[in-house]
Amino acid sequence: MIYQSQKMKLNCIRTVKKGSANDIFICQDLNTAARNLYTLLVIRDHRTARTYLEVFERAGLRAQDSYIDSFSDKGMLCMAFEYKAERPLRDFYMGEAYTLQECENVCIQLIMACLASRLPFPLLYLVLKQQQIHLSKDHSVYFGFQLDLAELDPEKTERDCAVECAAILRELLEPKASMKAFSYRLLEKKIARKSYSRFTELYKDIRISAAPEKKKGILKRAKAWFRRNQDTLFRILLILCGILAVVTVVSLILQLVFGDIPWLRIFFNGFKTIGRESLLQ
Repeated sequence: MIYQSQKMKLNCIRTVKKGSANDIFICQDLNTAARNLYTLLVIRDHRTARTYLEVFERAGLRAQDSYIDSFSDKGMLCMAFEYKAERPLRDFYMGEAYTLQECENVCIQLIMACLASRLPFPLLYLVLKQQQIHLSKDHSVYFGFQLDLAELDPEKTERDCAVECAAILRELLEPKASMKAFSYRLLEKKIARKSYSRFTELYKDIRISAAPEKKKGILKRAKAWFRRNQDTLFRILLILCGILAVVTVVSLILQLVFGDIPWLRIFFNGFKTIGRESLLQ
């Protein structure tokens, strides 16, 4: 099946889901040599399509960078989002194998992804609720857009998103509950009181209560310093090699022309007599 917009010609290569309100496809853009992949939401239900557009309209400028393209095909609203390979958080997160610091770092990455997202809050809520959260190999977090819009509620706000995110964070930290995980305890207390209304509050709590990182040994610190400064060290080494090459060439020319290299005299004793005494004896 092919969907055509003014910018793209999308060929469906995988059907993710066919729902009551919308279908979800993974598509290739045939208009590009790279055959870029996109997540395509085809909204068949007209009421859902109207609600979806209202959500973006309310968000105003915040929604401009949320999707790649929006178009109509055979009376259905189509929304194309960036596609990234799926690495579901629930499948790739290994809380029991991670240290407490690593678990808390993943939590912080999730909050940062929420703060950086340009999705309207009703859609961001769906991303969190439907577990469209992915974990990269470096433990950074990114979102997918394979969303069932039948559950779209235009009244969802940042508070709803923050509460849902807090529940996910508690689940991530639960394997460390038996340890002195102050971040987990703090989440437990605040979730029970429904205290969270903004992502910044979540971020501050996890940051403040996070376990301090253990100091690295001298060898590890030295390796880290060399990794951070390897470009600078390489440039310095390159300059020194250049200077050495110039000195070598000049020395060779002086040796050929004058039979002597002036700056090498400092390494030899140039005195032959001191007073009446000869140093050659």
